[in-house]
Amino acid sequence: MKKSCYLLTASLLAVAPALSRELTEVVVTAEWRDTPLLNQSASTTVLTSAALRERAAQHLEEVLNVIPNLNYASGASRARFFQIRGIGERSQFQEPLNASVGLLIDGVDFSGLGAIGTLFDVAQVEVLRGPQGTLHGANALAGLVNIRSAAPESSPGLRLEATVADYNTQALGVVGTGPLAGDQLLYRVAVQQYGSDGYYDNDFLRRDDTNERDETTVRARLRWLASATDTVDLSVTLADIDNGYDAFSLDNTRRTLSDQPGRDRQDTSAASLTWAASRPALDIETVVTLATSDTEYSFDEDWSFIGIAPELEYCSFDRYLRDRDSFSGQLRLLSNEQSRLFEGRSDWTAGVYYLGDREDLDREYTYLDAPFNSRYDTDTGAVFGQLDTRLTDHLTLSSGLRLERRRTDYADNNGVAERVAKNLWGARLVLEYQPADGALWYGGISRGYRGNGVNAGILASAGATNDPGQQALLAGLGRFDEETLLNYEVGYKAEALQGRLQGRLALFYMDRDDQQVKGSLVLPREDGSTAFLDYTNNAARGHNYGLELEIDWLAHEALELYANLGLLEASFDRYINADGTDLAGREQAHAPGYQAALGGRLAITRQLYARVDIEARDSFYFSDRHDLRSEAYELVHLRLGWVEADWEVALWARNLADRDYATRGFGSFGNDPRKDYAVEPYYQFGEPRSVGLTASYQF
Repeated sequence: MKKSCYLLTASLLAVAPALSRELTEVVVTAEWRDTPLLNQSASTTVLTSAALRERAAQHLEEVLNVIPNLNYASGASRARFFQIRGIGERSQFQEPLNASVGLLIDGVDFSGLGAIGTLFDVAQVEVLRGPQGTLHGANALAGLVNIRSAAPESSPGLRLEATVADYNTQALGVVGTGPLAGDQLLYRVAVQQYGSDGYYDNDFLRRDDTNERDETTVRARLRWLASATDTVDLSVTLADIDNGYDAFSLDNTRRTLSDQPGRDRQDTSAASLTWAASRPALDIETVVTLATSDTEYSFDEDWSFIGIAPELEYCSFDRYLRDRDSFSGQLRLLSNEQSRLFEGRSDWTAGVYYLGDREDLDREYTYLDAPFNSRYDTDTGAVFGQLDTRLTDHLTLSSGLRLERRRTDYADNNGVAERVAKNLWGARLVLEYQPADGALWYGGISRGYRGNGVNAGILASAGATNDPGQQALLAGLGRFDEETLLNYEVGYKAEALQGRLQGRLALFYMDRDDQQVKGSLVLPREDGSTAFLDYTNNAARGHNYGLELEIDWLAHEALELYANLGLLEASFDRYINADGTDLAGREQAHAPGYQAALGGRLAITRQLYARVDIEARDSFYFSDRHDLRSEAYELVHLRLGWVEADWEVALWARNLADRDYATRGFGSFGNDPRKDYAVEPYYQFGEPRSVGLTASYQF
């Protein structure tokens, strides 16, 4: 160990490894109606609170490898951007972001703000793959990640949790729940503070904490059982993420040379209010959310210090300060037994939705004469509906439609002022077949969409340069169109062996039209340095196809096994990038050909248990602009736990073999003045081996 710590944890939930005779039923909550996973006609992975705890997961990034066809990009202190089936963003700098993968936490939209994905006192994580244009709209072209915190309980309880591990990692958390006013008003409060020095050393500053993690999360929930037919839920989230960002080394090691380490901060206050009511003719659900997030993303652009190479070096620092405020409101009407259509054979859902986002950016950059500032406002209004019709005792036809009006207003101090408005639509048509044995076969088509926009930095640069060649290049990249996606999918879900074996299989083909791709331009400055311009462009077409397979098996009352597999083929049909390179037939970025996870949990005695998880991921391109690829890798995680009455103590190890693997990579520029800025690859590395101790106590 580089550094040792001790972790003490106490928990409200009893976590004894009780022997089981069948697998526990899992319910998906992200749909219009809560649906058992085996009855949901979509490819979905659900990670329960037990799975999250036993993987020693502090953040969403530490469980993503177990989910088929879900990848992520770092380039920050945490995984911030996600890709499902090869589709999703990889970074954000000056330009506004239209997310392809939605992120919901207790109903609040945090798409593009993955740093807030801490997992303390989370009930489950749900990942819905494929376009969710009917369910969630433009921010879910590729899919949706839904995080749901634990609910209040009617019995009083208190749980304490603390952690120490390598790299001076320490965490302390507390959860309290129970009744506030009889059995009608229940509460739950969870608070956790997590800290770590991080796993990079800064040799120039002689510090080992420039890539530190300092994360505080507060979750509070109130549930008011107003009557037998009315429930009101209030959820509040407070997050103070104050992490360092010093993760790129000129030598491609975990030893940096920066003289101005950056920060990756997010200060969030968010709340959601839900009212669910049952009436004789229908059910009513209303959800109102408010959120404000202040973020800082900053870094030492030269990754070095003054004096590393006199007369060749440059020195620059880049800081992005974003304030994002959002408000959403949704009204849903759902049929019940009295209001089904077509002689009681059709359940229906109808609703309206509004989302308003206000985002202000201030950029402070060495090569700007004055700070850059911009405002990006997005207003989205939608109507939606779904009809589920039982054609026969075994056949059900599900059809859904969402119509969305999306308007964006952008303005900045470079003189760029643009308004983009568009009518968009998503749809879903699925046929389900459930034979007498209880299995589910389904096949369907769904349509997703992603909004159009402008590349403001490109437009401003086109007006500022006197180079005719650069002007022509930039003028052609100033705007981009909306992207649409058709997803064709067939699937099978079933259980066997009296509920001891469950399997889920999905085969999909995704046809992308006007595919949006992320690129960057490297333009020379007069002083010999280079400017990097981030932009979005449209490829003519692309296709993504593959499969997802998940198996859970209770092999013995004391032994539970699982195996997950994702296979993916994602390539461009036609695309010429800004450099004029024809990428037709090339794999899309961040789209590994396979992802696999295999593991199990053995209850050795009623007190002692062991768990092992093995993850594997194929190589993939880091970007569409260069040819740098990651290496294929495998990770092994272990846990040995002891449970006695209200105590649990566990010794765990993540990345046991200490495997080096990259979570971000650049391959189109040189940044080392000692090598005369020769073009070479640069990597940000994932978590090395980490060993820790966890203990929990329940009052």
